[in-house]
Amino acid sequence: MQNRYSIIDGSKSTINKIHKFFENTVNFVCVGSSDCYNKSLDTILEFTPDIVFIDVDYSEGCSSNAFSFVNELYKYVSELPNIVALSTSKDKAYDCMKNNFFDYILKPVDDFELRKSIARLKLKPKQASNKLCLKSYKDYRFIEMDEILFLKADNTSTDFFMSDGNTISAYKTLKFFEGILPENFTRIHNSYIVNQNYVSRIHFGKSKCTIKQNSFAIPFSKTYKENVIILEKSISKNALLTLN
Repeated sequence: MQNRYSIIDGSKSTINKIHKFFENTVNFVCVGSSDCYNKSLDTILEFTPDIVFIDVDYSEGCSSNAFSFVNELYKYVSELPNIVALSTSKDKAYDCMKNNFFDYILKPVDDFELRKSIARLKLKPKQASNKLCLKSYKDYRFIEMDEILFLKADNTSTDFFMSDGNTISAYKTLKFFEGILPENFTRIHNSYIVNQNYVSRIHFGKSKCTIKQNSFAIPFSKTYKENVIILEKSISKNALLTLN
């Protein structure tokens, strides 16, 4: 599962510098960068990034600044992402500490400081979220990931087949969700990702996985056969094995 980050900064050069750093860092993906607080709030609610870089020197209008933005976040999320302050001076370091910021990096940003911050992030115990936010225009829908049976690609959108029989559509590609879902979700086909907790049968002869609920038969392709082999081993190691 990839770590997600977003950036709130009015400086294009700073944004580009952070992007360039993460291009060479494994398992990190950018979910948004903007100098607009409302747009950034929208991004955080939709993608729940693990780390948010925010320029604490920047203010949008006379009332909106980094600290009011963080306070606004508390209204919508039970647990804040790791907030990393960006600043040209140490003047706001105390305010950041009082507001529970994760780190404080001086501009111009350099790779060494970013690397140290990420190293600290990896050491911090992470409580995995079991919720996924699916956004459609201004509608935010929160679903439990352990209730997802499988995902099916539908052109540029993705259908979520749920354990209660409902199907929920999200306006993101299957590849996007492949990058953010936890390890118990496996891509087995160009059009399918399955939740291994609901896989009841893998038939290599017919190239199909059967899902417990409603006995869905999901095809898998040669391209993703290695994933299916890993999936079978993962399920088998926790099962009593009988060979016929």
